[in-house]
Amino acid sequence: MKPKRKKPDPADVIPEEDKLRYQHVKHTFEPVYDQNSELLILGTFPSVKSREQNFYYGHPQNRFWKVLARLTEEKLPETIEEKKAMLLKHHIAVWDVIAGCDIIGSSDSSIKNVVPADIPRVLKGSRITRIFANGDKAHRLYQKHCEEAVGIKAVKLPSSSPANAVFTLDRLTDAWRELIGTDKSDGI
Repeated sequence: MKPKRKKPDPADVIPEEDKLRYQHVKHTFEPVYDQNSELLILGTFPSVKSREQNFYYGHPQNRFWKVLARLTEEKLPETIEEKKAMLLKHHIAVWDVIAGCDIIGSSDSSIKNVVPADIPRVLKGSRITRIFANGDKAHRLYQKHCEEAVGIKAVKLPSSSPANAVFTLDRLTDAWRELIGTDKSDGI
C-alpha cells in the first residue's frame, strides 16, 4: 500500500506564471551566538545583498546595525568582525527563522515552501531566554514553523527594513528599546 501524499499547503503553491521567477535558496551562513548569548533576534531570510556579503543585514539601507549601535552605545560597526564582536559583547544572538525557501529576490512576501532553521540548536549552546522577531513576517513565520518546537514566544519588533519607512531611525530605536527592555545607560 502506497503512503498517502501530503497535500501541499495552498500558500506554498507557486503559480505557474511565477515559477521562472522563483529560486530555491538555502541559508549559507551560520548564526552568531556563543555560550553567553541571552537574547536572540531573528530575521526572516537573508536578502540578496546579505547573501552576497555572507552576513546579516547587508543592505546599506537596512537600519539593523544603526539601531543596535544606538541601543548598545557602541560605534557603528562596519566589518563583519566588528558586527560579530558587538553582538557577542552584548550577549545578542542573530539568526533567521528560515533555513531554506523558494523566494523571488529579497521579497519576504514571496516566500514559499519554508524549511525552518534549527533554532533549538542555538538555544542548547547558549543562555537565550528571550527571542525577538525583526518584523511582522519573521514573527508570523516563527509562530507557524518554530514556536512550538522552541517553547519560547517571540516578541515582534518593528522591522529594520527600509521598506518600513513609517518608522524613522529615532522612532525605530525607541520602539526596540522599549520592547527589548534596554536602558540607555546600560545598553542591552
